[in-house]
Amino acid sequence: MLASCETYEGGRRVSSDGFIKELPEGVLAIAAPYQDLAAVRIDPADGCYVYRHVGPVETTFLPLRSVRGRPICTQLPDADTEEAATG
Repeated sequence: MLASCETYEGGRRVSSDGFIKELPEGVLAIAAPYQDLAAVRIDPADGCYVYRHVGPVETTFLPLRSVRGRPICTQLPDADTEEAATG
């Protein structure tokens, strides 16, 4: 029964609400501390990580950023060989 609550997306365990259950260690190492790392998913449009930001008026998804302020992205399957996560 529990297997029906999880899916695997690109080798990542994803919960039924679409959030990644365990972020890669490399992402955890470079992610800025002010972001909600419990509610992260990958935007299929660009392959970048986004996190759920709950604001005073609305809840939205914002790009997950490194401590240097750069977006953290996965490598797209057809992309040239670049870093899997930029930092």
